[in-house]
Amino acid sequence: MHIRILDKYIFKEILLTFLFSICAFTAVFMGSGTLFRIAEYITDYGASLASVAKIFVLSLPGVIVWTFPMSMLLATLLAFGRLSSGSEITAMLSCGISFKRLCVPGVILGFVMSLFSVWFNEYIVPWSNDAYERVLNYEIKKNVAPKSQDHIIIKDIKSGTIQRLLYARRYNGDTQQMEGITIQIFDQGKATHVENAAYAEWKENEWVMHQGVIYDVTRGENQEQLSRHTVHFDTQTLPVNQSPQEIVNAQKRPEAMTIRELKEQIKILSDQYVDTSKLETEMYQRVTIPFASFVFALVGMPLGLQPNRSGSSRGFAVSLIVIFIYYMLMVLMGAIGQSSAVPLWLGVWMPNIICFFAGLFFIRQASR
Repeated sequence: MHIRILDKYIFKEILLTFLFSICAFTAVFMGSGTLFRIAEYITDYGASLASVAKIFVLSLPGVIVWTFPMSMLLATLLAFGRLSSGSEITAMLSCGISFKRLCVPGVILGFVMSLFSVWFNEYIVPWSNDAYERVLNYEIKKNVAPKSQDHIIIKDIKSGTIQRLLYARRYNGDTQQMEGITIQIFDQGKATHVENAAYAEWKENEWVMHQGVIYDVTRGENQEQLSRHTVHFDTQTLPVNQSPQEIVNAQKRPEAMTIRELKEQIKILSDQYVDTSKLETEMYQRVTIPFASFVFALVGMPLGLQPNRSGSSRGFAVSLIVIFIYYMLMVLMGAIGQSSAVPLWLGVWMPNIICFFAGLFFIRQASR
């Protein structure tokens, strides 16, 4: 019974500080980044008050998901720091309760918040980022000419299956041309018709391809290729009705994609022999960053122990140092993974692995 009361007491201490930390970190990030971008939209594009309000609200989820790990670290540091400076940890230990047992509520809260953050990062953040882009492109920038962009992908999907896929290596905003075009038409998941073209230009409200080749593939009942028919052409109409602005605006940034969409994007680009390491890093980080809440809870609780009444300033200082080291490792190991020096998944996970074992080590040392 006494253990349950202590668990609730410690859990409440961490949770309240965690919620406060989310609000504090979110306010800092919104004030230092989002508000400046909103000011630019107002001065450069004359954004309306309604559009500005939408931009502000839709940018919140993408900011909040980054504050979860920081907030968990600061919450465990401050909560255990307060309990330690008030000699409450000493009193609990003197009753025969081990420090490892005292860490259980923080470990549970960190794990639960990591799972929630993974869900939040998969279903809420991509939706809000996509809506943010639509408001920015259609309500604020409006008829601004689209800029040049690499890797244009247009998918025609019916009943959850891709019927037609268009890939362009680059859209040139100056010439309004798509370069390096590949069109694939699928039947039962297999490409039966492929068209390649050097480029396509937007002319008289339609796309016209130039210098292309058509491949028609015939397959048997077991889907094995039986024959291939090849035709060359000088010009041909591209079966796409969208204008350049509609096409560019429809392209999703990695931040606006779900993990499933990222996997599809990686597969498409890999088939075109495009380096996908950045997209793969983004996909792995959809899990690693949320799970930083769990490992930060492990690190924060033992580091929060204070031999004297040093107050909350020490907790803030330690949290800043740990956060800096973690994100430095994240950038460094991510770069090493993208260079293929180590497997990419291992490079992205390495900061969490290091912090996990560091947390276990600190807890063991504190238990002594």
